[in-house]
Amino acid sequence: MTRRRTPGHGSPAEVPSLFDAADPMDVYADVGDAFPGASPASAIAVSTLTQTVKDVVEGAFIPLWVRGEVSDFKLHRNGHWYFCLRDRDSQLKCVVWSRDRLGIPAAPDDGMQVTALGQLGIYAARGEMRFNVRRMEAEGEGLWRKALEETRVRLERDGLLAASRKRPLPRFPRRIAVVTSASGAALRDIAAVMRRRAPGVELVVVHAAVQGVGAPLELCAALDRVKRWGGAELVIIGRGGGSREDLWAFNDERVARAVAACPVPTISAVGHEVDITLCDLVADLRAPTPSAAAETAVASRIEVALELGAQRTRLLGAIETCLYDPRQRAASAARALSGAVAGRLSVHQTRISALAGRLNVLSPLATLERGYAVARGADGSTLGSIGDFAPGRAFTLRLRDGKVDATANATHPLPEQGR
Repeated sequence: MTRRRTPGHGSPAEVPSLFDAADPMDVYADVGDAFPGASPASAIAVSTLTQTVKDVVEGAFIPLWVRGEVSDFKLHRNGHWYFCLRDRDSQLKCVVWSRDRLGIPAAPDDGMQVTALGQLGIYAARGEMRFNVRRMEAEGEGLWRKALEETRVRLERDGLLAASRKRPLPRFPRRIAVVTSASGAALRDIAAVMRRRAPGVELVVVHAAVQGVGAPLELCAALDRVKRWGGAELVIIGRGGGSREDLWAFNDERVARAVAACPVPTISAVGHEVDITLCDLVADLRAPTPSAAAETAVASRIEVALELGAQRTRLLGAIETCLYDPRQRAASAARALSGAVAGRLSVHQTRISALAGRLNVLSPLATLERGYAVARGADGSTLGSIGDFAPGRAFTLRLRDGKVDATANATHPLPEQGR
């Protein structure tokens, strides 16, 4: 006798094996026709049998990795995936429920060699054995690369990868938002670089999980908080290094679109050197590590001093350039004014000289210079007519080079025609 589970009962019973008897019905000789399924009268329902088989199969097999080739892949309208895994001798019907698709990067293609983690089960309604898949990996990085490429194509189609939309980073930001895990090494690296290079810059940490199933939604929520806050001048999003699965949140399309929609410039700082994530492609700048992101985000005090010196030199040069034309115009105006004044002075000097010449001709002194004399009375009055002289009157003659005291002896008028 072999121990078997009795169909329709919850506990095992000692029943004969079918293979121990020549006639299959002989196995029920000891239990009688009343045993479930032993006779037409005690026949069990199909649903009872399939449900029992389901319980037996699903209880007997733990989750397993199975390797095979994908064939007959179908995407149902309710989001489930149906396909077969086959090798040269057999095939196994498989299903991926829509709730389990989050753990699989992309849908497999027919002919793709994959390994699938799942549990064997029975679809009781149809009496079919199926392998319920929860995780799947292709040979190499087939599924991961496919998922990445499909998402990249969608982002590129929407113009999110165009170089023209990249924004310049602020040269001297005063407040930087860091979207990462508050307990991660990435934040410690960024803070250490900031303290060394620019201790006056304010860091605002916006916590989010950076790996795991819920990481994409948390990263999107963190970026949304930064957007609603509006106080950051620059955003650094990233994490330290890790495996492909650890970094996959930064390849999530939702996260990439949230980074692209950020209203301030962004730096993607996922700690890996070889692969480039989708966040790297849509961010305004990609840094290979969080430390490199901090180095790029802020200038050191020495760089600030050099920049200020260069700005001072440029400012002085600009001032000199701005003042050059006014100085030239002022010098030209001064020369023109000086020439105009000199010209006017020359004209006036010529006129004054002419007037002086005329005055000199009319001057009594000039008359004296020509040999004439002026007679003046004792009171200094000019004696210009013979009527002013009386015999015996004393007077003075003013000559060119001196005076002569004289006395009038007689006067002699000139004839009328000689005057």
